[in-house]
Amino acid sequence: MANAGANVAALSDAENDLCVRAAWLHYGAGLTQTEVAARLGASTVKAHRLIARANKLGLVRVHIEGEIAACVALEETICARYGLNFCQVSPDLDEGALPLRGLSVLGSRFLEQALTGEDHDIIGFGHGRTLSACVHALPQLPKPRAKLVSLLGGLTHRLAATPYDVIHRLAERTGAEAYVLPLPIYCNSPEDRAVMLEQRGVRPVVDMGIAATLRIVGVGALEPDSSPCATGMVEAEELMEARRAGGVGEVLGHIFAQSGELVECPLSARALSMPAHEIGAQRTVAIAGGKEKTEAIRAALASGLIAGLITDERTARALARRS
Repeated sequence: MANAGANVAALSDAENDLCVRAAWLHYGAGLTQTEVAARLGASTVKAHRLIARANKLGLVRVHIEGEIAACVALEETICARYGLNFCQVSPDLDEGALPLRGLSVLGSRFLEQALTGEDHDIIGFGHGRTLSACVHALPQLPKPRAKLVSLLGGLTHRLAATPYDVIHRLAERTGAEAYVLPLPIYCNSPEDRAVMLEQRGVRPVVDMGIAATLRIVGVGALEPDSSPCATGMVEAEELMEARRAGGVGEVLGHIFAQSGELVECPLSARALSMPAHEIGAQRTVAIAGGKEKTEAIRAALASGLIAGLITDERTARALARRS
């Protein structure tokens, strides 16, 4: 990418955008050159030349390193609007409601950089479909001395929920030391929560998560088909009760209103994770996107507890607009 920088700079913003977008569609979304041409409103020959140029300029390796000016502008707007110090936006790949492919490309690259860097002795992880997709896209990356910790309970009674188990998949790919909370996501009552968090072997893992200098989390929408409901540990009516109390989004089991304020409700009171105020005590980056999550992401960002965001272009445009 360093050798290609001058050549890329020589292109106009429009030409560079088109070139990089063609590369994303072909290599990121897996579209054929004919499909890329249709998406861009160009001829097949033009699409072929754009993709060839991306390769010639060194934009395409294992990851697509080029930046689309429109996405960069969105990143800057979102950082300024929500007080973030980091934002990355994946180009629109026309994936539909949940843009997992684009998010996993950027998310896996962020994970790889975090794991191969020397800045963090302990990295904490949430779980969910989006983070699972990011880990799935991560290459084998031996890091036996790294320490990874789950930031909330993950035990469920439904086998179908196991694909969302991020920490075990990370351990398989890295060989790192991995620490989990041997607890469900939610317990039966706030009283049970207090007892469970004081069990032998539990408190040290919670404290490790609090000490993690980087946390990578998802953002949940309060919808019946959300991950908490998929685990079988939360009933749809409980989410609806949280919505009636003003909640629109969830981070590490804690519920937030559109204003970013923490919503005190029975569901969040029994979340088996660190206290909500601790989320912002260290650098916490959210990876989330999709139309149904826009409201939830906006609430999480408004809380002031999230330092960085990785999202998709459509969601970013919605976040950039005044609510």
